Amino acid sequence: MALAPVFDVKEWEDQWKSLTRIGELTFKEGKPAVGLTPKEVVWKKNKAKLYRYAPHLPKRYSVPLLCVYALINKPYIMDLAPGNSLIEYLVQQGYDVYLLDWGEFGYEDKHLGFEEIVLDYVAKAVKKVQRLTHSHSISLLGYCMGGTITSMYSALHASDINIRNIIFMATPIDFSDAGLFTKWLDERHFPIDKLVDTLGLIPPELIDLGNKLLKPITNFYGPTISLIDKAHDERFVSRWRLMNTWVSDGTPFPGEAYRQWIKDFYQQNKLVKGEIELRGRRVDLSNITSNILNIIAKHDHIALPCQSKVVDNLVSSEDVTNAVINAGHISLVFGRSATKETYPTIHQWLDKRSG
Repeated sequence: MALAPVFDVKEWEDQWKSLTRIGELTFKEGKPAVGLTPKEVVWKKNKAKLYRYAPHLPKRYSVPLLCVYALINKPYIMDLAPGNSLIEYLVQQGYDVYLLDWGEFGYEDKHLGFEEIVLDYVAKAVKKVQRLTHSHSISLLGYCMGGTITSMYSALHASDINIRNIIFMATPIDFSDAGLFTKWLDERHFPIDKLVDTLGLIPPELIDLGNKLLKPITNFYGPTISLIDKAHDERFVSRWRLMNTWVSDGTPFPGEAYRQWIKDFYQQNKLVKGEIELRGRRVDLSNITSNILNIIAKHDHIALPCQSKVVDNLVSSEDVTNAVINAGHISLVFGRSATKETYPTIHQWLDKRSG
């Protein structure tokens, strides 16, 4: 005769405490504060803002650093929390740090394409940084799509702007093999023109869904299960809330830029082929001669390592360093791998090239 399972009161109490804690996080506590490194707005264009971070005196380096993020989500992932912020870390090392924040595009911005993004926004932000710092040189750091944008800007301005250093982080350059995205976004199946013409502005929920479907179990259920298991761990809960805030804080994607992103990059791989044209000017990556640090996330499933490794074969730079970090697309910039590997790697490389 089978015995009925013993009711474990302790296990039930632990589960109840976890669920209660989750309820508190959901209904009682507001969003955690993010982007806390002191800064000021030094330039605006449309929704975009250029931030200058308060220098950590004494400032050690004369070459300013401009960070460029993707058109997806918010750039405060690079300044998510004190002690776990790439921007805070670089400021503390003595760099003069700037960040281009795209803001939230509205329906009236649906016609913005990479022509405007690269030649108006990034180009003018660079000039503003140079005027403020009285520096003829500049360093650029592009994360994710921000790196792709940075590569186009650098290729078009290599002859007239002294771009001394470029740091690519988890940057897709070669789109011949983008994993599942290659199959999902195939022009035979993905009606990009109909999508853009219908919506105008691509909602962040659509972008987020596509990214999460790359690893559906991990992305849809993993965060909740982890929170239930570790709801008693205040440090884990704090980090979970920060990450959940950022992941849920998407931004609309200008329709025309999205059309170009899918057609010219994912479907036709024009950047590697040298076929991208912005206002009649061909983007030739071989024009780039800057010092380059190419940081690749070993477990990246959004910008696959193979999409980033081709950089040194496309540019004309004599100083190219490839650094493979044992991290994923997000843990490359936030988390233990970021603070222990990514941040020091950037500083040690930039330190020798920012005199």
